Amino acid sequence: MKFLDEAKVYIKSGDGGGGSVSFRREKFIEFGGPDGGDGGRGGDVWVEAVNGLNTLIDFRYQQHFKATIGTHGMGRNRTGANGSDVTLKVPVGTQIFEEDQETLICDLTVEGQRYCLAHGGNGGFGNAHFKTSTNQAPDWANPGLPGEEKTIWLHLKLIADAGLVGLPNAGKSTFLASVTRARPKIANYPFTTLHPNLGVATIDEREFILADIPGLIEGAHEGVGIGDRFLGHVERTRVLLHLISAQEEKVGKAYKTVKHELEAYGNELTDKAEIVALSQIDVLDDAELKKKTKELAKACGKTPFQISAVTGKGMTEVLRALRDIIVEANTEEKPAKVPKLRHRDMVVTDEGGDKDEDDDQP
Repeated sequence: MKFLDEAKVYIKSGDGGGGSVSFRREKFIEFGGPDGGDGGRGGDVWVEAVNGLNTLIDFRYQQHFKATIGTHGMGRNRTGANGSDVTLKVPVGTQIFEEDQETLICDLTVEGQRYCLAHGGNGGFGNAHFKTSTNQAPDWANPGLPGEEKTIWLHLKLIADAGLVGLPNAGKSTFLASVTRARPKIANYPFTTLHPNLGVATIDEREFILADIPGLIEGAHEGVGIGDRFLGHVERTRVLLHLISAQEEKVGKAYKTVKHELEAYGNELTDKAEIVALSQIDVLDDAELKKKTKELAKACGKTPFQISAVTGKGMTEVLRALRDIIVEANTEEKPAKVPKLRHRDMVVTDEGGDKDEDDDQP
């Protein structure tokens, strides 16, 4: 399955059905009066966050979503049927933007969360609705209201507990493969990783999700290399694991390069908890390892971990450090409030139970 974190989609809700102009005609009933029914409401367009998806690849092959129109009203006071809704199923962590890609419509961060993107048009009133004491035979009815149509953008930001950052060939994919069951492509050339990868790490019977993104190089915020477009996938993480390869001639400069790109990107990435680790230490002798560790410590202001995914040295200590920060952050975070259903826009299901939506027609 290919990874896709951005998609452009056209949506249209259903038009309302038109009201009916009809009069009762039966034997021995001379003045039956109007009996035209109302039209049905058009279908809505919803978006829902579901489990089991981590890419927007489905929207590469289908970009148009249209709800069905409401059925027209009929005689004998028969109301037309409402149109069927259509639902876009997206991964948890998907953001919906207007066509300008700046106006945020909704951010789906909880499994089962739903949002109404376009309301269906109301059905028109039939002529029976307009009957009064002074006008007992109205011969007109209302047409149905048109539905809403718009173009929207879907942006996916993966939900992960920890993110891996660093220069290309810093050992991020090797680290991910060694502590999870993920199998990212690993090779000895820059930008082997072309899209983010997710994996579930386990330490002391506790699990957390790791996200690996393509490497950053100097000028990434200006589009150099792959750029910083994938940094959005670590915005939701609790902690960043910054890996610096021991094969770098100047490990301090390598650290500052990535740190500068994170600062240029913004979105509070530099405010996140950070763990710094010197990776691939199996290629160094003791003297060189001590020298580079000291250089890196001076650059980042803390003592870095020394790890080797090949030999397993230091891996347990790093995983435990990540786990402790994640557990602490989850403990301090207040429980998310479930949005109240004040209108028909937002619905959050609670443990599989659906909340009923109001279906009043204004």
